[in-house]
Amino acid sequence: MAMNDNDEGDAPFVFIVVGRVWEDSEGAPQDAIPVHVLLARPDEETAVQATLEALSLNNYALAELDQIGVLDGEPDDPTYEDAYQDALEGNVAVIAFRS
Repeated sequence: MAMNDNDEGDAPFVFIVVGRVWEDSEGAPQDAIPVHVLLARPDEETAVQATLEALSLNNYALAELDQIGVLDGEPDDPTYEDAYQDALEGNVAVIAFRS
């Protein structure tokens, strides 16, 4: 069976993970920081695992992940331009929305 140029085979998906993080272990609701994480991984399980590892490395004590989805292309919102490129390069891009 021949593969054509349009067949992406095992190419990783670019996921977006939406959730909340806390900088301390108390996890008071008013201290939650909304986050969006963009990353390229082969499946949801490894995407969630890599997300949790990245949040931990960014010194967040607690995390609640609410949603995960696959992006079907580069987002139109300029907030995500650099993060999307980072994800394509194999990095985990964490966008924290601090007020």
